[in-house]
Amino acid sequence: MREHTKISLYSLNSLSAMDDKKRKRRNICSRMLDQWRYFKFCLRSLTYNSFNDRWMAFDTCMEPLFWLVGVVSKYMGPLMVVLVILLTSVVISVFYLCILPRCLENEDHVQTIFHLTFGHWLLVNIAFHYYKGVTTPPGYPPQIVSETGVASICKKCIAPKPPRTHHCSICNKCILKMDHHCPWVNNCIGHYNHRYFMLFCIYMWIGTLYVCISAWPLFRQEFFDPKKTFDSLMAGSLFLTFLHSYQASLKNSTSLQSGYVSSLTTAESTYHKAIVFQFIICFSVLIALGLLTFWHARLVSRGETSIEKYTNDSERARLKKVNVVYKSPYNFGVLENWRKLFGLYGGRTFWRHVLLPSSHGPEHDGTQWNAQITPGFLPKSLP
Repeated sequence: MREHTKISLYSLNSLSAMDDKKRKRRNICSRMLDQWRYFKFCLRSLTYNSFNDRWMAFDTCMEPLFWLVGVVSKYMGPLMVVLVILLTSVVISVFYLCILPRCLENEDHVQTIFHLTFGHWLLVNIAFHYYKGVTTPPGYPPQIVSETGVASICKKCIAPKPPRTHHCSICNKCILKMDHHCPWVNNCIGHYNHRYFMLFCIYMWIGTLYVCISAWPLFRQEFFDPKKTFDSLMAGSLFLTFLHSYQASLKNSTSLQSGYVSSLTTAESTYHKAIVFQFIICFSVLIALGLLTFWHARLVSRGETSIEKYTNDSERARLKKVNVVYKSPYNFGVLENWRKLFGLYGGRTFWRHVLLPSSHGPEHDGTQWNAQITPGFLPKSLP
């Protein structure tokens, strides 16, 4: 009887212990659930309207990362401009010293005139548009804007923001018709220097293509010659060979040995490296800059900037569900979009103001934009 009573008491204690554990688990789960509901309530209370939505809260949380990127870009921008100038100067020097004399060896006067005219025309346009892209301010909205020119209020500047204007976290300013912040020019691409940026990309791409075509015979001759390539590589590694032989001489007290004697002279080795280096650099820029230029040319043809593309894509996806095609209100057709970018108005021509350097400004001040009569919505099937 006593044993049965003990077993019953033990069972009751075990059941009560299990109940206590279940209660604790339920309390922990309920507290975690309460904390999650409290977090959601706080988040919703902080993002209750369009001026302070969830994306604003996300931007606030990511502010330290944005600050770090801004600081790095701010100090890397001048270095990247210097890098562009140095690489361009090296390519031009190699072209003048090594490639152009070979191209002018024959007595074909037409080919000579072509190289001298076409090459210098590209060089002048590249230098001019890069200089203007770096030094020309992209355009900033005025502090006082008329009511017809105000689209919203900037959340960072707390100032009127005209249409197509966006805030640049690196420049810490609002930019008129901002496309993006380009580290290669250490400047924002906006309303007043968008044309310079596009023409620089186009002329630089044509220039690299011209150099690659002109340098291809010499590059094929130099790079695909096994003896020259091997000798050049071994000449480049002579310092390591000398260092190893010097360490061995300290241990064995032997004379210094370079280990390999190149059959190329110093001038031949330098010539070989210059041709190979220039072609590899130009071909790499040709591919990378070609993709970048194609991307921006497509945006210009559609009448939108890099920033506007994402908002327009979201609108297209949203309206596609209701069988409606979205069209940007600033898209007036391919030819008209390019004419507006190049500023071909008031008697300006393509031959004088695009093919030749020109510092003319855009059509207006960038605070007001002519949009289509419709708000940008076109039905897929018209009656």
